[in-house]
Amino acid sequence: MVPVSKYLVPSKFKPFPSLQRIKIQQPWQNLGIILKKFIQHEIIGEYSHLFTVQGSDPQLMPYMLLAHMDVVPASQEGWHVPPFSAKELDGFIYGRGTLDNKNSAIGILQALEFLLRRDYRPRRSFYIGIGHDEEVYGHKGAMKIAALLKARKVKLSFLLDEGSVILDGFMEGIKKPVAVIAITEKGSITANFSVEKDQGHSSAPLKETSIGILAAALSRLEQNPMPNLFGHGPEIMMLEHLASEFRFPLNLIMTNLWLFSPILSRIFEQKPSTNALVRTTTAITMFNAGIKSNVIPPSAKATVNFRIHPSQKVEEVLEIVRNTIADDRVKIHLLEAFDPLPISPWDNHAFGVQIFRRTLLDVFPDVSSIAPGICIGNTDSRHFTNLTDAIYRFNPLVFKPDDLPRVHGLNERISTEGYEKQVEFLYQLIQNSDINKLPEPHANSHEL
Repeated sequence: MVPVSKYLVPSKFKPFPSLQRIKIQQPWQNLGIILKKFIQHEIIGEYSHLFTVQGSDPQLMPYMLLAHMDVVPASQEGWHVPPFSAKELDGFIYGRGTLDNKNSAIGILQALEFLLRRDYRPRRSFYIGIGHDEEVYGHKGAMKIAALLKARKVKLSFLLDEGSVILDGFMEGIKKPVAVIAITEKGSITANFSVEKDQGHSSAPLKETSIGILAAALSRLEQNPMPNLFGHGPEIMMLEHLASEFRFPLNLIMTNLWLFSPILSRIFEQKPSTNALVRTTTAITMFNAGIKSNVIPPSAKATVNFRIHPSQKVEEVLEIVRNTIADDRVKIHLLEAFDPLPISPWDNHAFGVQIFRRTLLDVFPDVSSIAPGICIGNTDSRHFTNLTDAIYRFNPLVFKPDDLPRVHGLNERISTEGYEKQVEFLYQLIQNSDINKLPEPHANSHEL
């Protein structure tokens, strides 16, 4: 376990003594926040954590901040530093989970401690959920937290989880950073594809082996992508909100999407990051076959992950998959499947949206605009749809194009400045959420 206090203290705040004892694997044990009478701490599913922060005004509907502390695997190969060292190098903290999603888990708790050390008692109650198995569907963590809150008849004004970020340099024609807050997330199918054939000697092979049959089927899936659905989901809302940020002539195009949508849909297909916004994606992630170099294998198996566009459903995607493969010898076994999440409110009457706008203005004055978007990954927030229809996915971090491959990839890192900003955002958000009436929408030229 590595002390992380020097990496986690925003420069404008003085560190507190308890921070010197924080460990990355158990940040809540020494923060002192569970000693407050109005904060309840519960362990859920053995490893996940639920904090209930009781506000002073019970008439205000509570909200929830969500994060997870589990991570995907990381080997030493290809990393500049050991992937679990949390080593600081050139202004960045390197390590698996620095972006996904230990930064949020620790950031929420640290923002709360800063407030408590200043004797701040929130008016509005809120919950903090920290899951331990988000990367494997969240069945034992977030799902159990959601079930517990539902049993207690909790209703939330909004929920904020990981997801989209502040984009800097991602979109051609936009110079300033823009904040994209996901109002939905794609559905998902994880399925095993398999072929069974007779085993034999490689000296007398059949015309087709199990490997050849399955490889051909998977190749057809890759060569025939799912339909382009540009304009059928929230991606159109994102472009409409950002239209004024584009330089000429792109601003003209974005304000006339009814005319230029066919062209834009083709442009979006060119890059993996934008292609994922306009269609259900297909990713072959695992392939297993063969037992010996001179033995024709009796079986071949592969795992494929589909991320479903908000305008499609699981059954529709499976039907396209079956028709594309067009081979009954290939068997499909579903491991996990769920439809895209409902679209959350996005207007001047949406409490959460107004709080995010105000907080972004407070903390990120250089952000020129805020827009709704799609979370192309999946989050624990999908388990909380029975508690609120206002679920938002946003990590208050500035991402440049070279940051995206680091999530689940090599040399995942967060800048010390970026982490400071994240804590500051959460610090302000908790205070901004204490209002009991929505502010008037901004009428000035600033898009926020």
